[in-house]
Amino acid sequence: MTSVDEIAEDKGEREWIAWKDRVLDSMDEIATFVAHRRQGGDPERIVRYYRGSFNICIRIEFKDTCPDAVIRFTKAGVTAFRDEKVEKEVQVMKFLRQQTTIPLPRLISWGLTVDSPQQLGPFIIMEYVEGIHLSDILKKPTANREEKEILNPDVDDTTLNIVYRQIADFMLQLYNLDFTHIGAISEVVQGPNTWAVTGRPLTYNMNELATSTGYPIDRFPTERFASANEYFKSLADQHLIHLHTQRNLATDPKDARRRYIARHLFKQLAARNCVNENGPFKLFCDDLRPANILVNSETLQITAVLDLEFTNAMPAQFAYDPPWWLLLVGPDMWLERGYTMEDFVAQYTPRLKQFLYALEQIEAEKCRRKSSAQRISKLMRNSWTSGEFWFNFAARKSLDVDAIFYRQLDMIYYGGKANVDLLDDKVRGGLESFVRMKMEQKAAYEEECAL
Repeated sequence: MTSVDEIAEDKGEREWIAWKDRVLDSMDEIATFVAHRRQGGDPERIVRYYRGSFNICIRIEFKDTCPDAVIRFTKAGVTAFRDEKVEKEVQVMKFLRQQTTIPLPRLISWGLTVDSPQQLGPFIIMEYVEGIHLSDILKKPTANREEKEILNPDVDDTTLNIVYRQIADFMLQLYNLDFTHIGAISEVVQGPNTWAVTGRPLTYNMNELATSTGYPIDRFPTERFASANEYFKSLADQHLIHLHTQRNLATDPKDARRRYIARHLFKQLAARNCVNENGPFKLFCDDLRPANILVNSETLQITAVLDLEFTNAMPAQFAYDPPWWLLLVGPDMWLERGYTMEDFVAQYTPRLKQFLYALEQIEAEKCRRKSSAQRISKLMRNSWTSGEFWFNFAARKSLDVDAIFYRQLDMIYYGGKANVDLLDDKVRGGLESFVRMKMEQKAAYEEECAL
């Protein structure tokens, strides 16, 4: 798997620690700020402070009888485009509350960095929702908190069925929402629809590239996309820019050649793997997973879906993919933890069968007018059996595209015989100069690390 740029990560870590200390030193001011935005009683106490991958949350209790509030700040140092991320997520929250029955925390207030106490950063203030993280129920018991989450192989089928039915219903609701462009949605006041795609897509992959690889952020897209073909070309270009700009990406000349071949062949695939090129496009959240879902611990009823950042209108084929998180981790993290791809497929397949059964039950209740070929359960099954799942997953993962290419896409599309001869003359002619450049970059990077 791809190593991150440790210099970039160390810089981000230092920024995060300094920022976190500012937050902790400002707790009383933050509580007063939330009380003012909430327009209710004075704060009683700060109940809890906790953090996730991209955000920290502070739960505050008040002297009145209304529910507690949570203020969520986007973390500095590990999150790029902080104001943009929050502004776009708020639009998604408002849209889903209008258009679906997906349970979301009630939005109280939000603002950008300029609006925040001590200029700490963009924030969302929400009503506190009771529940525990679904991942805590589904994960394999571990000896300590440092061990990574993975699905408990002994989890009760009844538990999974209850959970899968609810999430399947949410995914079906998202699938039924159509957009004419690819990108971030917002509320508009013109035309027959009050919601439209108005800005560039901000994605999980863009955040990882911007914070962990030294990727030049001025090379990211700046506008929405009109077709899936345009968007997949942009994703393939992101992979190639990353290939050229992360200095420690290749460990040696052989590794550099393999990555060069993989990413240029992926670009060939991107040119011919578009489904529904001109739309409609579907709302897609790459981070919709059990760790971001709260449930009642006794009934398993989902009480809230959290963290809708990086949700955009996307190519429909992303919505046709089965959930990557059925083992709690995707194939990228599975490989990073030392497991094999064969083991992932072996353990994922029965869980997928169970999820699709739950989805088919929901479709039978709510989609009686649609033919079986139009149903999302059929499309998900086809995505998995055809291998389209792996192409779409690799398209969204610049740090993992090479591993996914050689472990899956090579066999699916090239019969396991991907090699330099499949590249066009111009690309093939640039291979050796590229290898020399990567080795020069690596040497400069290692010299800087040694300082």
